[in-house]
Amino acid sequence: MSRIVLKAILGFVMRVLYRPKVEGMERIPATGPVILAGNHVTFIDSLFLGLVVKRPVYFIGKDEYVTGKGLKGRLMAWFFTSTGMIPVDRDGGHGGVAALMTGRRVLEEGKVFGIYPEGTRSPDGRLYRGRTGIARLTLMTGAPVVPFAMVGTDKVQPGGKGRPRIAPVTVRFGEALDFSRYDGMDRDRYVLRAVTDEVMSDVMELSGQEYVDMYATKARAA
Repeated sequence: MSRIVLKAILGFVMRVLYRPKVEGMERIPATGPVILAGNHVTFIDSLFLGLVVKRPVYFIGKDEYVTGKGLKGRLMAWFFTSTGMIPVDRDGGHGGVAALMTGRRVLEEGKVFGIYPEGTRSPDGRLYRGRTGIARLTLMTGAPVVPFAMVGTDKVQPGGKGRPRIAPVTVRFGEALDFSRYDGMDRDRYVLRAVTDEVMSDVMELSGQEYVDMYATKARAA
């Protein structure tokens, strides 16, 4: 119920202010498990994705967003969980495995799972190399991958911080990708890289971003 109420209120405000343009919505299956994989340029990407997609979309998020103390902490926890975030401790030694298993559970329940293959927000607006977790998920579950691109959200919240500004936003969805030809090969690193690169290639075409063949975390550290 809280998810419905929040989407109705927040959705109304965001539609009035930003009037997001959506392209290719019909490419998202109406039922069954599906992975939405896209670029990540700012914090509010997930809000726009959850707003425009008719089905509920679930994401992995840092558990620190829901563990705050006091009224502020409770409000933050309510907000993030109501937007579809599933908290996971990603900083621990098994953070990657926990995130992967959580995504698998969501898909096996026939739901929509949103993922940013870059693993973190782009430090400079370019598109970076994808992590192979996206490939493991689609090969383990058989769920199709629908690539998407956020265009303009970097103008709404430059640098991923500060008060959002008013700017045009477009969300583009590409054709669903079926990787059933690789069934049973979810441990083959060459297959995992090939699947991931194919997804990122479609995201790059949809977003128009310059591609950088290195991980965003390394670029951020540098």
